[in-house]
Amino acid sequence: MSSKKRSFQAEVSKLLNIVAHSLYSEREVFLRELISNSADACDKLRYLALTDDKLVAGDTEFKVRIKADKEAKTLIISDNGIGMNEEDLDDNLGTIARSGTGAFVENLSGDEKQDVGLIGQFGVGFYSAFMVADKVEVLTKRAGEKEAWLWSSDGLGEYTVEKAKKADRGSQITLFLKEDASEYLEDLRLRTVVKAYSDHIALPITLEEDDKEETINEASALWTRSKSDIKDEQYSEFYKQVSSSYDEPWMTTHWKAEGRFEYSALLFTPSNRPFDLFHPDRKHRVKLYVKRVFITDDCEGLIPEYLRFTKGIIDCEDLPLNVSRELLQKNQMLTAIGSAVSKRIISELAKKSEKEPDEYIKFWENFGPVLKEGLYGTPNENKPALLELSRFRSTTRDGYISLKDYIGGMKEGQETIYYITGENLESIKNSPHLEGFAAKNIEVLLLSDPIDDFWIPSMFEGFEGKKFASITRGSADLDNIENSDDGDDDKSSKKSKTQKKDTNLSLLIASIKLTLGETVKDVKESTRLTDSACCLVADEGDMDMNLERILRQHQQVQDAAPRVLEINPKHPLIKGLAKKAKKEKPGQEIEDAALLLFDQARILDGEPVSDVKAFAQRLSKVMELGLV
Repeated sequence: MSSKKRSFQAEVSKLLNIVAHSLYSEREVFLRELISNSADACDKLRYLALTDDKLVAGDTEFKVRIKADKEAKTLIISDNGIGMNEEDLDDNLGTIARSGTGAFVENLSGDEKQDVGLIGQFGVGFYSAFMVADKVEVLTKRAGEKEAWLWSSDGLGEYTVEKAKKADRGSQITLFLKEDASEYLEDLRLRTVVKAYSDHIALPITLEEDDKEETINEASALWTRSKSDIKDEQYSEFYKQVSSSYDEPWMTTHWKAEGRFEYSALLFTPSNRPFDLFHPDRKHRVKLYVKRVFITDDCEGLIPEYLRFTKGIIDCEDLPLNVSRELLQKNQMLTAIGSAVSKRIISELAKKSEKEPDEYIKFWENFGPVLKEGLYGTPNENKPALLELSRFRSTTRDGYISLKDYIGGMKEGQETIYYITGENLESIKNSPHLEGFAAKNIEVLLLSDPIDDFWIPSMFEGFEGKKFASITRGSADLDNIENSDDGDDDKSSKKSKTQKKDTNLSLLIASIKLTLGETVKDVKESTRLTDSACCLVADEGDMDMNLERILRQHQQVQDAAPRVLEINPKHPLIKGLAKKAKKEKPGQEIEDAALLLFDQARILDGEPVSDVKAFAQRLSKVMELGLV
């Protein structure tokens, strides 16, 4: 029979090179990966057989077999699962047919330790076979089909697929072991690896030796056992198997619910952030079982999007075994279970945040931006709990704080939770909008995740009776807030502010308005600035400035709305311009100054000036006047 030689997808070739040359310290996990794939194949067929029992006719006992041939120096892992046809072989073994492929390749850095973790996260465990094998063959036959196929490769860039003969369904993987991998032909070594990594697999794993076949794993579903009977190492290995990850679980949540609905859940929160966490097609990694039968790992609504970092198993006792995947989306029982599971995860996170606050911050740095997605959009009964779980950077304290921490540190007379959003923490800290708040030692939350611009404006009810307010929108009335550091001096300064008003400033403001016209919505005296000459703010009813910037980047908003230009009456530049405006009629110097102030405010906001050439010319002119 003629074989068809084909090339691996470029991403696979790159991955194979890393696997073959970089993972020797981890290479015993190849057996875990291949056994896991075989178990999944059996699970898939068991589900299909619920509606088509002919697929398993004559062979209903699913198992994974291991056989070592010392003379041939081969190790064989076989199963009687779903099997593959020619198209499956190309899709599953020739390409990485999964969303986020581009992100995966971009994240391969050449650093061995980092790339090992990424390979695990991407779930391409089959290729780990090349850590121990010079050549790999896959003889396979899909259940319900007549043709069998043989896939073969040395992992160096190409593979072949040809028709073959195989009596029964399933897959048989033959590894032609490297010289330094002969340890995996030894009975004791194989037993040790299976016990360490795959003891929790719910199917029998048998070892064939001298025409005898012996089950060498526990062969019972881990999630059905009592927590007291399970060791941390077993939880860890189950997590790695179910999630295709190499890190340790940050949090393990295992319980059995009884009452209205009966189900078992074994769920994990990873230690590391998956590289594709923010990919549009990213979904949760929770598998749904019914009475220990795998149903699907793509059940919409089982776990909400904001908990999509969760991995593990939910096994229902009350759902019918033959429930279709389409009906699952509308099943009220499953909706209720999903709601209960979400509450349980959030509750466990809350306990962790109280008992181990430093560990919780590690979780927050990985998954905080995802968790905050639950605060936005459709009504969510868990919003109050999610708000309490949220952590923030602020202007007056190092590290992260909670909203309760913020309220506990509010000044006398302060009724508002102040915040500012931006692209990154560094640019936010340099914002001129913070100056007046810093002068009064008023704490401001620093929000730099894109989701912050969406969830926080929807928090109309605030938190514990305190409303949220952006310091880049509307007027900043700070006079009612006491500065405990200034005492009576602060009160006397308030009186002087109300008694004195620079009449020259109104003339300058009028001149600036005349020059800028409809470019700005208004020009006002600022109470928020102490060091900078000017800044732009959104009017009270307008969209927050950073949110508008995000929407413009995604072409959901075309043009920037006119902003309010605030000028600082105490700044030497503004004082000088105010005197000049009183002595002279508005002329070219005042016009140039007005335009330069506007451009300066845009630059401070991280926005480009509208006319770079004109800006440079005006700046040069002003500098020339200073040298005369």
